[in-house]
Amino acid sequence: METKSIKTPGAVIVYDIADARNGADAHPPLVMIGQPMDASGFRALASYLPDRMVVTYDPRGLGRSTRSDGEVTNTPTQQAEDVHAIITALGAGPVDMFASSGGAVTALALVAAHPDDLRTLVAHEPPLPGVLPDADGAERALAAVHEAYNSKGFGSGMAAFIAMTSWRGEFTDDYLAQPAPDPAMFGMPADDNGSRDDPLLSERSSAITDLRPDIDALKAAPTRIVIGVGEESEGIFTGRASVAVAQLLGSDPVVFPSHHGGFAAEDSGYPGKPEAFARRLREVLDERG
Repeated sequence: METKSIKTPGAVIVYDIADARNGADAHPPLVMIGQPMDASGFRALASYLPDRMVVTYDPRGLGRSTRSDGEVTNTPTQQAEDVHAIITALGAGPVDMFASSGGAVTALALVAAHPDDLRTLVAHEPPLPGVLPDADGAERALAAVHEAYNSKGFGSGMAAFIAMTSWRGEFTDDYLAQPAPDPAMFGMPADDNGSRDDPLLSERSSAITDLRPDIDALKAAPTRIVIGVGEESEGIFTGRASVAVAQLLGSDPVVFPSHHGGFAAEDSGYPGKPEAFARRLREVLDERG
């Protein structure tokens, strides 16, 4: 694996290139992006794709990537420009892309801004409450997560996040009227260390979830866009958002093994099925030829 860095306005972005171990010239590079996850989260998935050059990166201000712009929020449009700079530096576009969670939101912004960068985009479970029929309720549920974190710290914030993201169905008044969950229910610490800079639980994540995809631009782009959804995500927030985005694009979501992070290593804190996930991803990418 080769590690490189590139300067973009207000940041130094670090990215890794893992060359294909076989069939190096058969496919375009496969770029994998997440948010707030950095490159390390894709190692298991990449290991099951030996026939492709895999490129992963750390978003600005996360992992090894630094920022000097004085900001703390990562907007999808800004991150799209960072990813565009990496793709340009590769000199091998258009590339294929697998994008997870907040990275899927950034990828949709990338296609809208730079439609010639990607050949195929697999956007897996973008967390976009604004596309849901119960958008107001979903946005209030997210606001409750931020409030729990801001008022009581990480454990309370993560407990609220788990409760929200595992809820099946619309975010009704009954859901919103529930008391904040006890962190102990989810094995989370009740003490507060005073930190309020978590990229997932703080308002720093709002720039991601607030995006409204430019559907017209996405439809007009030459990129083949596939919206992915985990087989275990039916009815929950990101699963429903995936269905809604796919419908806006005039397609159906493609089902992948496991859950929201179904590509995660079996020995991770949230184990997935990375080998089966890689097989499904290869099938989807190869449909393009």
